Amino acid sequence: MTPTAPEIKFGTDGWRAILADDYTFDNVRAVAQATAEYMRRHDLASQGVVIGYDTRFLSGTFAGAVAEVMAANDIPVALTSNFVPTPALSHAVRQREAGLGVMITASHNPARWNGYKVKPSYGGSAPAEVTGEIEHAVPGIITGDRVRSMPLGEAEAKGLVERFDGQAPYLKALRDYVDMEAIRSASLNALFDPMFGASQGWLTEALGEGGTRIHEIHGVRNPSFPGIRAPEPIASNLHEFLEELKGGGYDVGLAADGDGDRFGLADERGRFITQLQTFALLTYYFLEVRGERGPIIRSITMTRMVDRLGEQYDCPVYETPVGFKYLGPKMMETDGMIAGEESGGSAFRGHIPERDGVLAGLLMLDWIAKTGKRPSELLAELYERVGPHEYDRVDVTLRADDRPAILQRMDEVAPDTIAGLKVESKDTLDGYRFTLEGGWWLLLRFSGTEPLLRIYAEMPDMELVQEALQAGQELAGVAL
Repeated sequence: MTPTAPEIKFGTDGWRAILADDYTFDNVRAVAQATAEYMRRHDLASQGVVIGYDTRFLSGTFAGAVAEVMAANDIPVALTSNFVPTPALSHAVRQREAGLGVMITASHNPARWNGYKVKPSYGGSAPAEVTGEIEHAVPGIITGDRVRSMPLGEAEAKGLVERFDGQAPYLKALRDYVDMEAIRSASLNALFDPMFGASQGWLTEALGEGGTRIHEIHGVRNPSFPGIRAPEPIASNLHEFLEELKGGGYDVGLAADGDGDRFGLADERGRFITQLQTFALLTYYFLEVRGERGPIIRSITMTRMVDRLGEQYDCPVYETPVGFKYLGPKMMETDGMIAGEESGGSAFRGHIPERDGVLAGLLMLDWIAKTGKRPSELLAELYERVGPHEYDRVDVTLRADDRPAILQRMDEVAPDTIAGLKVESKDTLDGYRFTLEGGWWLLLRFSGTEPLLRIYAEMPDMELVQEALQAGQELAGVAL
């Protein structure tokens, strides 16, 4: 009987699936074979592939399986000797001038998931034309039973697979980018939550000895991510972290997601600072503290505070759909100063065109060290420049048959007002966006990585945000 190929789809950033369901060793090997064939078709095989993995269940073993396939296809492999954050893997791809990188991670998804990210030679998220070509080849590989593989030990003995330290070169790049001495000498007390993920210990290691102390919670490897729904650094997943901050004694709270590319921030009083506020703060830091100028790249879901900063500092602002597969290329095309998306991912000029939660944390420490101001004061200063902006997001879990009906409804709806504000336009750049008077907005879009409808709103106050989110649920015909 001819085997039936499962549906393997690359979303916003990589292929993700539930362990032991679609995420199996056979399927991972098939995706690896498709990746190897992509590399050979595009003359990338001789440059080799870099493979990394996070702290999830069996991630290291899955990474080894990918290495076995690559080696059997005569592609030299550099395999990390331990788990690494995704930005460290992306940095290694660039530093080693590899043809491609593969990262085994499901990023911020719940514990039952794992995933497979592809990183082109520039160290960013792979664009749709790359992942689409890989994805298209997988069914034929499975049904044709043409996966090639060799035991990892044999591949290492033949010199086709080498183990390498993915930490040291990356940390050197961070130390070259950030004024570590200023942070060390400021004698700050910071709380860091890596959420049991791959960035555990890396902030402390990057900073080294000095007066500033990094106190870490959830800094052990635990693939079940106990006590949190998912390792995503948002307020609902950071209860213990925020309670610890409320106890006092800390200057700032920093968090990173499961693979260390997303960043979360809380102030000295244990109040979570939203991802939109955080990106606006980082943009303001680049403009004011580092004195840089240049394009600001934001996704459709990112705050319009940066548009106002762009106007004030004469920096153009470019908008993209959600995902660093769009943001990264736009950043490279325009020599963008900074790029960010609502999920908490930011990239910075002179580093990699990729989200980096570890670097984002160090940059916030640098800002606090240089100004002596705590996060609440920095946010108040930002609001003096751009005015108050409030944001929230609602995630609605969907059944398999919900999507067509929602799409039909959203194609047809045309409200005159939302949350009492006039609707000035509706567009479908990425999902369904309603732009309201004053530049405020409501957006509904399907997640590219989970069976969710995400509803986002940015308004001048939180009461209007909640009204807009409720209106979004009613427009889509869904409810929590």
